[in-house]
Amino acid sequence: MRRNHRTAALAGVVLTCTLIAAGCSSSSGGKKSEEGGAAASVGKADTPRMTVAMITHAAPGDTFWDLIRKGAQAAAAKDNVKLVYSSDPNAGNQANLVQNAIDQKVDGIALTAAKPDALKSVVTKAESAGIPVVGFNSGLDDWQRLNMLEYFGQDENIAGQAFGRRLSRLGAKHALCVIQEQGQVALEARCAGLKKGFTGKTDTLYVNGTDMPSVKATITAKLRQDPSIDQVVALGAPFALTAVQSAQDAGGKAKTATFDLNKELVKAVQSGSVEFAVDQQPYLQGYLAVDALWLYKTNGNVSGGGTAPVLTGPAFVTKENVGIVAKFAQNGTR
Repeated sequence: MRRNHRTAALAGVVLTCTLIAAGCSSSSGGKKSEEGGAAASVGKADTPRMTVAMITHAAPGDTFWDLIRKGAQAAAAKDNVKLVYSSDPNAGNQANLVQNAIDQKVDGIALTAAKPDALKSVVTKAESAGIPVVGFNSGLDDWQRLNMLEYFGQDENIAGQAFGRRLSRLGAKHALCVIQEQGQVALEARCAGLKKGFTGKTDTLYVNGTDMPSVKATITAKLRQDPSIDQVVALGAPFALTAVQSAQDAGGKAKTATFDLNKELVKAVQSGSVEFAVDQQPYLQGYLAVDALWLYKTNGNVSGGGTAPVLTGPAFVTKENVGIVAKFAQNGTR
């Protein structure tokens, strides 16, 4: 019942988000912080100006994070928030970015906890400094242990199970789950869930997600080595598109399906080169994370009472419904 109520509430938020126009520039990742904000000021809150630091584990060039950042910028424009975005895939460096935000005395921090243990100490420091911290995208199983205020994202294990069940219905027998960052809790949970939900055999393949030629070569080699693999499961849109090329190079029968979207991935679903995608709605995650901090600072609101996460997925995007998503993808929000 709780999830049904939460889903209904999120539907209203999604509708609100689609009505907000915002500009976004691609993040190059790394340690440099950049200010962001949408140009639109229609309906801007008249509350005092506040500063929110958004700190992610994004790797340079991963377009998934552009969607999160664009959602965050839309909320910042509405809420009269100065948004400071920074990212680093190295957990230690990410912790340093959080410390920088604390030193700058920001009003709130939105954080992805892909490697929670590396961030526990610095999150405690933020809370001791009176800075509220919300989690999003990664860290579903750890946000309460880290004493974060709220969490917005997808239950990756449940999403993986649903993914596996869908593969079984499609007749797949041997899946290869490709993880682009070893030890990243959300990615590991996806493959673990896949194994639970899939009735066939599942192998896990680790690749270096920051080196796409290496990703392509590693997947190709695995498919050539084991021609019984009939399904590649990618955990991100760029890796799915690369896996399609690897399957072609390997000359086998393997099909590709994936988690997450971008414009090119939507086109691949439309053409049929990628079977389907699981959408966790990253734009919505970024939007909710910033908006939640504003609501907490200005009105004391906490979604879910701070005891339950706000789930933004999974939602399956297939050839049958991709047309609906495509028009939003053109606007850079899906």
